[in-house]
Amino acid sequence: MEDKKQSAEGRFIRTFLITVVIVTVFAYGFEVTDIDLEEPKQERRQSQLVNVIRALARPDLVQYETERIEVNAPILVPCPEGEVSLPDLSQPDGVSVQLSEACAEPRSEITVTGSGFDPGAEALIFFVPYKEDVADEVQLPLANRPVVVDSQGEFETTVELRSGRTSENPQQVRVVVNRRTSLPQPSAAVYETIEKIIETIFLALIATALGTALSIPVSFLAARNLMIQVSSLFGSLMTLVAVAPIGWLLGWWLFGLIGGWGAELITSGEVPAVAFLWVPALLFSSLQAVGSRDSRSLQAALVRNYGLGLLIALLAALAVGLIGGVGQVAGLGLTNILGPFAFLGNFLYVISDALVILLPFIGGLIGMSAAVSLAGGLSESLLRHLNSAVLSKGFTVVMAVLAGMVLVGVPALFLAWLYEFSNRWMSVGAPALMGGIILGIASLFMPADRPMPTGLIIYYVTRTVLNVLRAIEPLIMAIVFVVWVGIGPFAGVLALTLHTIASLGKLYSEQVENISQGPIEAITATGATRLQTIIYAVIPQIVPPYIAFTIYRWDINVRMSTIIGFAGGGGIGFLLQQNLNLLKYRQASVQMLAIAIVVASLDYISAKIRERII
Repeated sequence: MEDKKQSAEGRFIRTFLITVVIVTVFAYGFEVTDIDLEEPKQERRQSQLVNVIRALARPDLVQYETERIEVNAPILVPCPEGEVSLPDLSQPDGVSVQLSEACAEPRSEITVTGSGFDPGAEALIFFVPYKEDVADEVQLPLANRPVVVDSQGEFETTVELRSGRTSENPQQVRVVVNRRTSLPQPSAAVYETIEKIIETIFLALIATALGTALSIPVSFLAARNLMIQVSSLFGSLMTLVAVAPIGWLLGWWLFGLIGGWGAELITSGEVPAVAFLWVPALLFSSLQAVGSRDSRSLQAALVRNYGLGLLIALLAALAVGLIGGVGQVAGLGLTNILGPFAFLGNFLYVISDALVILLPFIGGLIGMSAAVSLAGGLSESLLRHLNSAVLSKGFTVVMAVLAGMVLVGVPALFLAWLYEFSNRWMSVGAPALMGGIILGIASLFMPADRPMPTGLIIYYVTRTVLNVLRAIEPLIMAIVFVVWVGIGPFAGVLALTLHTIASLGKLYSEQVENISQGPIEAITATGATRLQTIIYAVIPQIVPPYIAFTIYRWDINVRMSTIIGFAGGGGIGFLLQQNLNLLKYRQASVQMLAIAIVVASLDYISAKIRERII
């Protein structure tokens, strides 16, 4: 009994302490977040909130052609000592305005009555001080908001006269009403919103398409079940790491030089494009001759004949440059002759221009892939045929030293550029040398023919990059790209593309990891290559979910484009931000309504498509 009592007391104390801790945490949270309920109680705040809500509830959807009607009523401010004599002011036919007083003191109230106006019209009331020159007259508002004309075409309101606006001459109270002279038609805000919402949809579409195209190959690298099977000998792995930068630099330089020269020849008009038709034909025939249909026979042929490999690389660089140059010339020509369809020519020009700009990068990828492929085959063959353990170990140590210098030197070089270090030896050279020495010493204790999980290394690197990119908000990416390419939808496309790659790369890779292993094992048992295994065993299982994820990502990008528009990324968000900053809440309400309609429509359409696919 005593034990139960102590146990109950213990639970009570623990509950009490936990409650105190929770209350303390939330109390401090209220303090940090500056929660104060006195501010929203103020009448001024409540009035502002009501005005904003009412404006948002009345989107500026329609407008009318209007005729401005001005009706003036004379008044003396202040009242004279003698009799009051006012001039007769002409008024438009059918409408009239009367004042309750012929004269009044400053800051006194008078009643303004009008009749003969269109029911539902909004009347603005102004005070017009006396000016000898009519061109200098000003209108001072007497009412905070328009007065709505009733169903009888009449209105009555009380206003307070301005202080300090006195004159011995008659002054005026002016009523301004805009009379509708046409049927309702879409407002300017509607046209602006339609233009920007179309821009937003295509902004998201292009970003989704580019992101999907780039994230598909990345997803295979980030799939553990595919990469875990990839391995290489330790000595071969060190060789791959050592030669990868050399292949990248050679490819970058070769494609930049040869490809850029080919593109310039075409765009300058010095040589007709038809004179270079032999280049892609020769490239295609060369690839066919060495077995382009089988990657293994192609690799073997290139290993045997380095001259043939160099020729193919030169032809590829020249062919890519020529294609880019021809596309630029053709795009400009089509832009000039297609008229309303000139955007097709501009599309061809932009794609070709991007190809020319990316020539060095494409060359770097091709050069690195070729160098890694050739070096991998040669190093594995060399390690297997070296009968001497000393020679095998010596080769591995040398490659390990070079690989260590690359692994440390490349990041160090990037940091030196980023932080503008002046002493390159201390910031790059010394760390690279230390990295080479450490990895070289470690290789002394590692057998050269030990299998290394190359695929897992690539997997973890790819996953890390995707996680880092996904952690950065598209809004931040948009700010960076706005600085690079300027304010507009192009910056939004780049920001959403980068974030799409990170997000879809993760989703796609996880889908690959969840596929059935049976087809993979069956295809592999037939002796198929890794590429054939992916094409015939992996892709058929992932096509439906890939399409569903892509459509869903387009939906997300449409909503995200609204946010990045606030950072200058174009689209409907940019227009929405402008109207909110200018306190144009009725126009902003139109953009909010358009966003809601588009998002809801895309959600419904994407749901129907996913139902049919999955």
